[in-house]
Amino acid sequence: MLADLRMSHVVAGIVAVLVGYTGSVAIIFQAIEAAGASQAQANSWMLALGVGCGVSSLYLSLRHRMPVLTAWSTPGAALLAVALPGVPLGEAVGAFVFCGVLLWLTGVTGWFEKLAKIIPDAIANAMLAGVLFQFGLGVFTALPDAPVLVGAMCVAFLVGRLLMPRMTIPLVLLVGIGVAVVSDQFQGGVGALEIARPVLVMPEWSLSVMIGVGVPLYLVTMSSQNMAGVVVLKASGYAPPVSSALSVTGLLSLVLAPFGGFAINLAAITAAICAGPEAGEDKATRYWAAAVSGVVYLLLGLFGAAVVSLFLVAPKALVVTVAGLALLATIGNALNGALERPSAREAALVAFLVTVSGISFAGIASPVWGLLFGVTVLYVLSPEDRPWA
Repeated sequence: MLADLRMSHVVAGIVAVLVGYTGSVAIIFQAIEAAGASQAQANSWMLALGVGCGVSSLYLSLRHRMPVLTAWSTPGAALLAVALPGVPLGEAVGAFVFCGVLLWLTGVTGWFEKLAKIIPDAIANAMLAGVLFQFGLGVFTALPDAPVLVGAMCVAFLVGRLLMPRMTIPLVLLVGIGVAVVSDQFQGGVGALEIARPVLVMPEWSLSVMIGVGVPLYLVTMSSQNMAGVVVLKASGYAPPVSSALSVTGLLSLVLAPFGGFAINLAAITAAICAGPEAGEDKATRYWAAAVSGVVYLLLGLFGAAVVSLFLVAPKALVVTVAGLALLATIGNALNGALERPSAREAALVAFLVTVSGISFAGIASPVWGLLFGVTVLYVLSPEDRPWA
């Protein structure tokens, strides 16, 4: 297995974690603050989340030989930031445990896997393209604010494509870091490099908190994270091990909840980095990218506060540009897969546009609405393309 490991896997795995941390650490800190956790408990939260993502990514990717990357629930963290003020920390942990039980039951019963199998490929690709669209666009929206940094990275991308296609993204990342260091764009200090320690908070049971926090946390995690994660793997040409993945992430959520691991789930956007062509030419070996991410997640979790502060002081334009350029090929492949069949083209466009719109009803995010609207249009206009027909 180690003979299959390539530098492209290592880079994709590191970039995926970089994007995951920088895109959500601030939201997690808001949730921690809303819960009234101490600094030691905050470090424990980041340790639990890092260990949960690391163990599950390593296990699932190596077991199933596909890039099954996991993450914490960023929408769940946003929900907690709003829902937890005034809730005792023990009762909040009880809600985390309850959510973990629900996630685990979803995996072991297998009902979600049956649902995932009937998602049409064209709609799955359209949803994936819609989810990733803002990341591709972010390269160019960041250009006016940081023209030198973004411009240098784009030039590096073109040079890499011409001279060393498989090393393009590493080159972009190195150039970006170099320009940011020279122009002093890393603002603020980094915390002390100390190993985080787990802090146990015994769960307390409140029916109102379990229903008011635990159930919404479960629903948001399933709709905004797990569903999108399944679609990303399908659109990348894999048959996702849905029940296995949800059983593992649900069990880890349950075990790590008393230490701050509020919800572990399938990754979506960062999974596309590990599952896309930039992670390696051979689709059969891209699981190494997710495995590398697992190792990086474990290391970052152990060194908690210092590493997190480093991510927070990195220039936003650097992270946005690396992510956008790394996902260009994936976005292109997804659009091609979505529009390939003329009979399903209108339904795919509806799914893409609804996903890009960012609409949200009843706490359900736009990717799920894009999926539902796209399937509805396909059902009405193109009965021959229904996967269940």
